[in-house]
Amino acid sequence: MLALDPNLSTQLLWLFVLAVPVACVAWTVTHEELFVEWHDWCVRQSQIRRPLYARKFFYAFTCEYCFSHYVAAGAIALTGFRLLMPGWRGALIAWLAVVWVANVYMSLFVRLRLDIKRERVEIEADKREPDARK
Repeated sequence: MLALDPNLSTQLLWLFVLAVPVACVAWTVTHEELFVEWHDWCVRQSQIRRPLYARKFFYAFTCEYCFSHYVAAGAIALTGFRLLMPGWRGALIAWLAVVWVANVYMSLFVRLRLDIKRERVEIEADKREPDARK
Protein backbone atom coordinates (compact mmCIF):
# COMPACT_ATOMS: atom_id res chain seq x y z
CA MET A 1 0.00 0.00 0.00
CA LEU A 2 1.10 3.52 -0.76
CA ALA A 3 1.92 5.35 2.43
CA LEU A 4 0.54 8.87 2.71
CA ASP A 5 3.26 11.24 1.58
CA PRO A 6 2.86 14.73 2.96
CA ASN A 7 4.60 16.01 -0.16
CA LEU A 8 1.82 17.41 -2.38
CA SER A 9 3.92 17.16 -5.54
CA THR A 10 4.34 13.40 -5.01
CA GLN A 11 0.59 13.02 -4.45
CA LEU A 12 -0.13 14.95 -7.67
CA LEU A 13 2.34 12.81 -9.58
CA TRP A 14 0.54 9.71 -8.30
CA LEU A 15 -2.80 11.25 -9.30
CA PHE A 16 -1.77 11.93 -12.89
CA VAL A 17 0.03 8.61 -13.29
CA LEU A 18 -2.71 6.49 -11.68
CA ALA A 19 -5.30 8.08 -13.97
CA VAL A 20 -3.50 6.70 -17.05
CA PRO A 21 -4.25 2.99 -16.46
CA VAL A 22 -7.75 3.88 -15.23
CA ALA A 23 -8.45 5.73 -18.49
CA CYS A 24 -6.86 2.94 -20.53
CA VAL A 25 -8.94 0.19 -18.95
CA ALA A 26 -12.18 2.19 -19.00
CA TRP A 27 -11.75 3.14 -22.67
CA THR A 28 -10.69 -0.33 -23.79
CA VAL A 29 -13.58 -2.14 -22.10
CA THR A 30 -16.23 0.32 -23.30
CA HIS A 31 -15.02 1.12 -26.85
CA GLU A 32 -12.48 -1.21 -28.40
CA GLU A 33 -13.14 -4.25 -30.57
CA LEU A 34 -11.51 -6.57 -28.04
CA PHE A 35 -14.63 -6.34 -25.87
CA VAL A 36 -17.27 -5.71 -28.56
CA GLU A 37 -19.28 -8.85 -27.75
CA TRP A 38 -19.25 -8.03 -24.03
CA HIS A 39 -20.21 -4.42 -24.81
CA ASP A 40 -23.09 -5.43 -27.09
CA TRP A 41 -24.39 -7.92 -24.51
CA CYS A 42 -24.26 -5.27 -21.77
CA VAL A 43 -26.10 -2.80 -24.03
CA ARG A 44 -28.87 -5.37 -24.59
CA GLN A 45 -29.05 -6.20 -20.88
CA SER A 46 -29.24 -2.51 -19.96
CA GLN A 47 -32.27 -2.18 -22.22
CA ILE A 48 -34.22 -5.38 -21.44
CA ARG A 49 -33.69 -6.00 -17.72
CA ARG A 50 -36.74 -5.22 -15.63
CA PRO A 51 -35.31 -3.98 -12.35
CA LEU A 52 -33.84 -0.49 -12.59
CA TYR A 53 -30.72 -1.46 -10.63
CA ALA A 54 -29.98 -4.28 -13.13
CA ARG A 55 -30.33 -1.92 -16.11
CA LYS A 56 -28.02 0.61 -14.46
CA PHE A 57 -25.50 -2.07 -13.52
CA PHE A 58 -25.14 -3.22 -17.13
CA TYR A 59 -25.19 0.34 -18.46
CA ALA A 60 -22.10 1.10 -16.37
CA PHE A 61 -20.13 -1.27 -18.61
CA THR A 62 -21.13 0.61 -21.76
CA CYS A 63 -20.19 4.15 -20.70
CA GLU A 64 -16.53 5.07 -20.24
CA TYR A 65 -17.41 7.78 -17.72
CA CYS A 66 -19.51 5.43 -15.58
CA PHE A 67 -17.09 2.53 -15.85
CA SER A 68 -14.13 4.75 -14.93
CA HIS A 69 -15.65 5.15 -11.45
CA TYR A 70 -15.43 1.39 -10.87
CA VAL A 71 -11.94 1.12 -12.34
CA ALA A 72 -10.74 4.07 -10.25
CA ALA A 73 -12.23 2.55 -7.09
CA GLY A 74 -10.31 -0.65 -7.83
CA ALA A 75 -7.10 1.28 -8.47
CA ILE A 76 -7.48 3.23 -5.22
CA ALA A 77 -8.16 0.01 -3.30
CA LEU A 78 -5.17 -1.79 -4.87
CA THR A 79 -2.67 1.03 -4.41
CA GLY A 80 -3.90 2.56 -1.17
CA PHE A 81 -3.53 6.01 -2.75
CA ARG A 82 -4.82 8.89 -0.65
CA LEU A 83 -4.99 12.52 -1.69
CA LEU A 84 -4.65 15.47 0.70
CA MET A 85 -5.93 13.60 3.78
CA PRO A 86 -5.37 10.21 5.41
CA GLY A 87 -8.06 7.58 5.80
CA TRP A 88 -11.40 7.28 4.04
CA ARG A 89 -11.60 11.02 3.31
CA GLY A 90 -8.31 10.93 1.42
CA ALA A 91 -9.49 7.82 -0.42
CA LEU A 92 -12.74 9.54 -1.43
CA ILE A 93 -10.91 12.63 -2.66
CA ALA A 94 -8.39 10.46 -4.50
CA TRP A 95 -11.16 8.39 -6.11
CA LEU A 96 -13.03 11.40 -7.44
CA ALA A 97 -9.83 13.12 -8.58
CA VAL A 98 -8.59 10.02 -10.41
CA VAL A 99 -11.98 9.69 -12.15
CA TRP A 100 -11.86 13.32 -13.22
CA VAL A 101 -8.27 13.18 -14.54
CA ALA A 102 -8.94 9.86 -16.30
CA ASN A 103 -11.94 11.38 -18.06
CA VAL A 104 -9.88 14.40 -19.11
CA TYR A 105 -7.36 11.96 -20.60
CA MET A 106 -10.13 10.09 -22.44
CA SER A 107 -11.56 13.36 -23.78
CA LEU A 108 -8.13 14.37 -25.06
CA PHE A 109 -7.74 10.93 -26.63
CA VAL A 110 -11.08 11.24 -28.44
CA ARG A 111 -10.15 14.70 -29.67
CA LEU A 112 -6.79 13.45 -30.92
CA ARG A 113 -8.44 10.53 -32.76
CA LEU A 114 -10.94 12.89 -34.41
CA ASP A 115 -8.17 15.23 -35.52
CA ILE A 116 -6.19 12.34 -37.00
CA LYS A 117 -9.28 11.01 -38.78
CA ARG A 118 -10.10 14.46 -40.18
CA GLU A 119 -6.53 14.83 -41.47
CA ARG A 120 -6.75 11.44 -43.20
CA VAL A 121 -10.04 12.41 -44.86
CA GLU A 122 -8.54 15.71 -46.02
CA ILE A 123 -5.46 13.96 -47.41
CA GLU A 124 -7.64 11.47 -49.29
CA ALA A 125 -9.76 14.33 -50.67
CA ASP A 126 -6.62 16.15 -51.81
CA LYS A 127 -5.38 12.98 -53.53
CA ARG A 128 -8.69 12.51 -55.36
CA GLU A 129 -9.04 16.15 -56.39
CA PRO A 130 -6.40 16.05 -59.18
CA ASP A 131 -7.94 12.83 -60.51
CA ALA A 132 -11.38 14.47 -60.65
CA ARG A 133 -10.02 17.32 -62.80
CA LYS A 134 -8.69 14.92 -65.43
